[in-house]
Parts: sequence; structure tokens; C-alpha cells
Amino acid sequence: MSQNSQPAYPTQTPPPPANGEAATGAASLQAAELLLHLSRLVHGGQQDDKTQALTPAQWTALRYFARANRLSRTPSAFSEFHATTRGTASQVVKSLIAMGLLERRANQADGRSALIEVTPAGHERLRHDPLAALGAAIDALDPQTRQSFTRSLSQIGVTLARHRRAPVFGKCADCGHCDRSQPDAPWCRCMQDGLDGREMDALCVDFSPATSRS
Repeated sequence: MSQNSQPAYPTQTPPPPANGEAATGAASLQAAELLLHLSRLVHGGQQDDKTQALTPAQWTALRYFARANRLSRTPSAFSEFHATTRGTASQVVKSLIAMGLLERRANQADGRSALIEVTPAGHERLRHDPLAALGAAIDALDPQTRQSFTRSLSQIGVTLARHRRAPVFGKCADCGHCDRSQPDAPWCRCMQDGLDGREMDALCVDFSPATSRS
């Protein structure tokens, strides 16, 4: 390097932000980078010597169809959840069907579409989900911190989805469409149908946060 040349990046630590707003922005960006780093850690160290390894997108699809309610177990709903095109989502689903981890069934409520179900082999694969390590790390937090962390992530998800004009996914138990005033079982105003216990913890493409529903 000649005496007149300059390094590509500054070699000294930049001065601190001049105001609190800039400092807050830097801290928020660092938090966002940490979230992305956690995502890389989840799948970066996975080893699957006995069976064919899954890509992060395939793991996402397998988890999604295991948790989605009957209204949301479709390739188009998964494409919205995964924030990708329907063509890309369809290819991911097809690859998992070919591996025997998902299967396509007739949709009794809508003959124009099919429902995607997780096969017994798919449920067995989910027992070795690499996301479990991250879940264990979160579970190790004290209950108050864990509750606050989960609530904060939910709020961030809603804000970002609205900014992107994307659907907000969530559980029926937390949804504004869920009517608990019925004597027998909770009632979904959107599906116009009752909800059983399993569906109360399921993901839904028509989720509407209860606190924001008018």
C-alpha cells in the first residue's frame, strides 16, 4: 500500500452518536443482527447422517404444516407465512412430499384446493428439529424474562408484517376473531365454525391480533 492510499475501512472506532435517537437506532440494529445470527446458528451446525438433510426452508415448511389450523394448511397460506412466492413455496412442499414427510389430501371445505398434512415420517423428523436447541435456550430464561421476550417478539412481528403489508400469523387463542362467549366451545367468526382445544394453539393465516381488532 502506498503512502497516499487509504484503507477500505476506518481503522479507528467511530465517535459515539451525538444524540440519543442515533444511539437507539444502533442498538436496535444490533438486536436485529443478533436475531439473524440466531437463525444461522440454528441450522449452521445441524448434522443428519442417517437421513437426507433438510434445508432451512424445508424445516420451516415442516414446522408450519405441523402447527397450522385446517384453514391454513395450504401451499398458498405457507407462501404468505414464509414470505415467498407461491411458486417457490410449492417447490418446497413438493420436495417434502417426495421425501415422504408431507402428503396432499383433498380439502373437504374447498374442492379447488388441497390440504397438506404431515406424515408419520414427518412427525418423526420433527423430533430432531434443530430449532429445539434455541427453544431450550429460551426456556432457560426466568419466566418473567421469557414472557416479556415472547411478547416483544410478537409485537415486532406484527409491526414488520404490517409494514410489509403481509399477513400476521398467530394462534387462535390470541386472535380477535375468537369468540369465547359461546357456552360449548370457542367460536371462530372468520371460519364461522367452532374451535377445539388443538386449534386454539394452531397458526392461522386469517389471524387478527385481539388488541388491534375493531
